[in-house]
Amino acid sequence: MAMVHISNKPLTVNPLKVSQPMGATLAVLGLDQAVPLQHGAQGCTAFSKVFFTRHFREPVPLQTTAMDQVVTVMGADNSVIEALRTVAELNNPEVIGLMTTGLTETQGADIARTVKEFQRSSPEFMDISVIPINTPDTLGSLESGYARALEAVIEHLVPEGRVAGYRPRQVNVLLSSMLTPGDAEAVRAWVEAFGLRPVMLPDLGGSLDGHFDPAGFSTLSRGGVSRIDVATMGKSIATLAVGPSVFTAADRLKSRTGVPDHRFDGLMGLAACDAFTEVLAGLSGRSVPDGIDRLREQLLDAMVDTHFVLGALRLGVAADPDHLGMLAHFLTGVGIQVVAAVASSRAEGLVDLPIEAVVVGDLEDLEAQAQAGKAQVLIANSHGADIAERLRIPLLRAGFPLYDIFGGAARKWVGYAGSRQALFDLANLASTARPEIAPYHSFYGKERPPEMDGSVPAVSGASTLLG
Repeated sequence: MAMVHISNKPLTVNPLKVSQPMGATLAVLGLDQAVPLQHGAQGCTAFSKVFFTRHFREPVPLQTTAMDQVVTVMGADNSVIEALRTVAELNNPEVIGLMTTGLTETQGADIARTVKEFQRSSPEFMDISVIPINTPDTLGSLESGYARALEAVIEHLVPEGRVAGYRPRQVNVLLSSMLTPGDAEAVRAWVEAFGLRPVMLPDLGGSLDGHFDPAGFSTLSRGGVSRIDVATMGKSIATLAVGPSVFTAADRLKSRTGVPDHRFDGLMGLAACDAFTEVLAGLSGRSVPDGIDRLREQLLDAMVDTHFVLGALRLGVAADPDHLGMLAHFLTGVGIQVVAAVASSRAEGLVDLPIEAVVVGDLEDLEAQAQAGKAQVLIANSHGADIAERLRIPLLRAGFPLYDIFGGAARKWVGYAGSRQALFDLANLASTARPEIAPYHSFYGKERPPEMDGSVPAVSGASTLLG
């Protein structure tokens, strides 16, 4: 059990939290032939676009209603309808994700009603699915905005019914925002190894994996889960929900379709990976493939190899609640002491983490906690680099955004292989940071190190004294 402390500072000093509209945008980018449309000022969308472009190092399709001071005061319904019509005419998407921002939520915009008005006034675009998503950036974080988007997608694209199991080899996979596109690819391969067909929601591994597209830049997302596949989720035999933030989306899917679900707080570490593997074996009716067994043995060996380095390591970590929870269970499971833990926003599961305390705050709180706890390594996003430099300890970059390294979005953290690599990276950082005992040099030796010159008698003189 962890004590959860809410920071009472009147302002954020070194931000950790990323806004809900950005989280919803990320989820929409995991749908094929989709356009995220942020209802707010142009600067809000530009800010999000910069973050995504720097993190994924890819051009990201993102549109805005570009509210100005006039429509902010007089009402922006016409602006939303015009923006939807323009996006539909120019891009012909299958899905438009319309999300609010702090400005429109403060204004009191009713985007669900506005979407209905658009559909009534523009029947020629009825084949385009427009999904309204309420994501005020004054509340929550990237994680909660992402989760709200998944709930809205299920509400609007998955028809109600009771045909669960009609496709006996198909399983739904709901993925939290803590999983990278590389993680999504790893989960897909994991499920397919048992002969099952996964419907990933969202599928960032298909759309934001960094592949070279011969067609060039597109104003639509490419390679995510299709609208047709999402509509078949009610026919699957089970839903696998990874991350507590998507459990509400799993509840909504179950209530609409009756598809049973299996829930996982994370997929890092031996116990978590074993639990996921056992569920897949039960759903498929197959034994565990040899390749999966081999990966498990490699993780076990890595745990033995790194035990003496990581067993007494003192570590600080800052992340969104789902990510923090997965990392905390993984780290403590291999003997690491988490002496500083900071979450970007509140979540019910924080109290159940296997550490002493969690602070809901910012990166300034991480710095204070890490310094007080004498942390030797930090885990945080790229904004934690300055903290690590001031504390003179190494940083393992994880989370969002990662703008000062290459391949951060492609990295695989989950599964047996991802957990193994995380152990190696932590052990390497800890070994580098650990001070070594200086070698002993006798002044009787024939060759002395430079630092001994002038500080001890010469060898010949010492020989004379010894007679």
